[in-house]
Amino acid sequence: MAEKGRSTRSLHSLGVACGLAAGAWLGTAEAPTKLVTVGFSPFIISLGMVAGVFVARWTVPMMLKGTGYILEDLREKKHLIIWAILAGMLWAVANTLTVFAIRNVGLSIAFPLWNVNSLVGLFWGWLLFNELRDAGAKHWLKVLGGAAAIVVGACVLALATSHAPAGAPAGAATLGILAALGAGLMWGTMYIPYRKAYISGMNPLSFVTVFTFGELGTVFALAAVFDGGMGHVMTELDRARPVLFWLFLGGFCWVLGDLFQQYAAKYIGIGRGIPLSNTNQLWGLAWGALVFGELAGQTGTGQALVIAGSLIMIAGAVSISFAEAPESEQASWGIAMRRECTRYGLDPVRVAAALMGDDRAMTERHGRRWWEYLVGLVAVAMFVWLGMSASMKRAAAVAADEVLLRQKAEDRRQ
Repeated sequence: MAEKGRSTRSLHSLGVACGLAAGAWLGTAEAPTKLVTVGFSPFIISLGMVAGVFVARWTVPMMLKGTGYILEDLREKKHLIIWAILAGMLWAVANTLTVFAIRNVGLSIAFPLWNVNSLVGLFWGWLLFNELRDAGAKHWLKVLGGAAAIVVGACVLALATSHAPAGAPAGAATLGILAALGAGLMWGTMYIPYRKAYISGMNPLSFVTVFTFGELGTVFALAAVFDGGMGHVMTELDRARPVLFWLFLGGFCWVLGDLFQQYAAKYIGIGRGIPLSNTNQLWGLAWGALVFGELAGQTGTGQALVIAGSLIMIAGAVSISFAEAPESEQASWGIAMRRECTRYGLDPVRVAAALMGDDRAMTERHGRRWWEYLVGLVAVAMFVWLGMSASMKRAAAVAADEVLLRQKAEDRRQ
């Protein structure tokens, strides 16, 4: 019993560490989306970033586990493939909404607003996966108190945006807030497939490999429908080549953060892991304020509201994440796991071992293939090629021309 308790505490500590690492990488990943403020379409920014995500989500799992391992994991749990694609579609819509939010209210404000996804994830974790069931009053108080703090912090940050930036269209701040909250709803719901996969014993590296098809296909569809058709999209991608390196790099950082986030969800649940990864708002605030100077135009009161709202939300996330699941709640998690095993004909013993991080048997069955290293080199070469053509000055000139063309087209329509 004592050994089991130490193992559980060790997994909780690992989950907490993964959540904090996720926050750092996810916060850094959003910085390149600031390119939307120099005139590039939000759909092009999102598509460029997701293209980088696609490259990384194939390369990183393959290099860490090998294609043999991933293919066997997917064959054993074929029912989760559609869930992974669905999760990718939700991610793509949410990511596009964040670009609109950043354009209208800025990175330092949009970041904490879309982090209400922790509330959505908390609800789904309780309803569908028995999280917080039989947890006791103390743990409920920690989690609900943290959730209330997140709501209060979001309201404070919304108040800070009550005055739109100079030159912004009427209602821009409101639309930015709605876009950020919509992204939070999408991302919070996206964690249902995450948790469903992990209580079935699937490795996060296998999950994200399929996940990427849903996100890339959805972003292409959104861009084609809402940004002038595929011909226009391909033309705009070519015009945006000077900044594609930064978008690809942002996508790569996002993949690393998302992998850490998924391991946090695996080991401590979505109700605890997601709020902890939402410390990314610290990094978003730092990037927005220190690098992009977003708070420079704010009054002293506005700056105080942004900082206070962020600190309140962070305190709420910390309260939730340190509510370690007691044995009674873990027994409820076990019920949810066995339900999935019964529904899909899985081996409960193997799934339980995978949940504890033990997949050595399957790992040992699969060696490395020479062409996996070749794929890794191709991915690196792609980043080098984009880096050689990166130019912020040229990108700004291209974006300025794009804004002028859009204005002329709008004038002709009127």
